[in-house]
Amino acid sequence: MKKGLGARGEGVRDAQPSRALTDAERERYSRHLLLSGFDEAGQQRLLASRVLIVGLGGLGSPVAMYLAASGVGELLLADFDAVDLSNLQRQILHTTSRVGATKVDSATAALHALNPEVSLVPVKGALNAARLGELARRVDLVCDCSDNFATRDAVNAACVAAGIPLVSGAAIRSEGQIACFSGRPGEPCYRCLYPDLGDGGETCAREGVLAPLTGIIGSMQAAEAIKILARLGEPLFGRLLLLDALTMEWRSLRIPADPACAVCGPSAAHPGT
Repeated sequence: MKKGLGARGEGVRDAQPSRALTDAERERYSRHLLLSGFDEAGQQRLLASRVLIVGLGGLGSPVAMYLAASGVGELLLADFDAVDLSNLQRQILHTTSRVGATKVDSATAALHALNPEVSLVPVKGALNAARLGELARRVDLVCDCSDNFATRDAVNAACVAAGIPLVSGAAIRSEGQIACFSGRPGEPCYRCLYPDLGDGGETCAREGVLAPLTGIIGSMQAAEAIKILARLGEPLFGRLLLLDALTMEWRSLRIPADPACAVCGPSAAHPGT
């Protein structure tokens, strides 16, 4: 049974530090260790943590790179796609030389070069509900960097069933958003925010996207994941941030729990719990 998350992230499957930091780790993560409220305990929590990243594109690139660079102990890298030339405008994990490779293999090469101490677990192919449920039970947190409502809905359901936090991001045209969900009973989930998901017809391939926008939102997802895992600051639980990158204006909205939610409401069935 997983503990609930407090305001500072207490109870995240409580990954327990198993050893002291090595001298090399103290040097690599020295700028983290200087942060008030972070210190060695926070870094040890990151080193003991496991995160599933769903999607290794525009959002998943900065998420994966910052989590690897920050020393998250194990990253499960999930994507079914291959690197395309049109991806390189914004998907900074990938390079021209790796066009045609699977995004999982390309990401693995980039992240291993960045921090060889992080364990990288490839997750290739499509993710159905059963596979997502299994993966969610293996990790402490999920970063949803996918680009369609069907996947986001399935990821959300898996996180609710496993009782783990979800960090959700989206970017299209010049508009971005980020929200976090604690996974605790009685608190909102992604479906509370979008009860009518529709067909998710808008895609970057059709609408376009400003390249650095994915970096902004993805970097914020990484920051929220680190805060939750290291118990640092106040996570964005139950809040939605919306960005218009053309004006650089932000809006912040509270997300209420929907008592009639089909995923997290009192009458919802939660397979696997």
